[in-house]
Amino acid sequence: MMLKRILLLNFASGRSLVRLCIHFKNIFMATKIKLSTITQVDLRECWQSESSDFTPWLAKEENMKLLAESLNIDELEVVAQEEYVGPYRADILCKEQSTDKYVLIENQLEKTDHTHLGQIMTYAAGLDAATIIWIAERFTEEHRAAIDWLNNITNKEFNFFGIEIKLIKIGDSPAAPVFNVIAKPNDWSKSARSVSTQKSMDNKTDTEEFRYEFWLAFNEFMADNPSKDFRPQSASDNHWMNIAVGTSKASICLLLNKRNSLLTVQLYLNDDKNKKMFDALFSNKDQAEEAISVDLQWRRLDGKKSSTIDLCKHFDDVTDKSIQKEMFSWYKEYTEKFVQFFKPKLKNL
Repeated sequence: MMLKRILLLNFASGRSLVRLCIHFKNIFMATKIKLSTITQVDLRECWQSESSDFTPWLAKEENMKLLAESLNIDELEVVAQEEYVGPYRADILCKEQSTDKYVLIENQLEKTDHTHLGQIMTYAAGLDAATIIWIAERFTEEHRAAIDWLNNITNKEFNFFGIEIKLIKIGDSPAAPVFNVIAKPNDWSKSARSVSTQKSMDNKTDTEEFRYEFWLAFNEFMADNPSKDFRPQSASDNHWMNIAVGTSKASICLLLNKRNSLLTVQLYLNDDKNKKMFDALFSNKDQAEEAISVDLQWRRLDGKKSSTIDLCKHFDDVTDKSIQKEMFSWYKEYTEKFVQFFKPKLKNL
């Protein structure tokens, strides 16, 4: 009776049979959605030991990438695990690939304590780390306040993070890690971080101001058109932007030449004095140019420490904001192609 009454009311209101069928289909589909609950898993069920289980897990490339994304920083390259600092050992020492600065990670599979607070200070000083990441199951209010205090009293070159790690399951799914950032530098963001390391706008030359505004606009374009292959670096007043490729020995550089109105996507090999890396990549020249769909400039640079592989494009006027979308789209397209082809090759060298 209820269904009959609904049908009569809908026909009386002028609804067609087709529209009415669609209406009921949507109702029935909605009721078929099955929801589950999130449950938290004890960390020790997955990692029995910090040093032999959790640290090796975190040091894997895919997990370091997850951590970097949680902190909104560039890719991290592991330099060492259980690195000695005097008689003590730091859990993980990394480098932020775009800046080449050291990052120290200290792990704790229980709530924070004074011992680990002292350790991160000792390790940071002994390893000359610019960024310190303290990961624990739970932060006490006192230790969260200590991280905030360290961020307040140190200059912008040093960054302290407190992260709580959780393991969650949805229904019968495998456990998944979640990094919750509970303490970080004041006003932390990629744009704020960039501004803090640059001269004030009042002291910039016209060219430096143009570069900064150009890279800022590029980052906004990438935020609206994100890539699964790379993350842009913070905006700066330099004529380049570095893109991480999984090793501190190489990077992809986006070059901006205002005078010649030229943009370049470049694979920069910064530690290749003996040219082994360049020669190994050059042996794949035909394959690379087929994958990237253009001819590349292969610059061995004999006698120098570095080598480069370049792709250049001339524009009428790189200062013309009306063609920024075209320029940024070109950067994005070919940076993705460079990453897709060269990153796996570099990993195997």
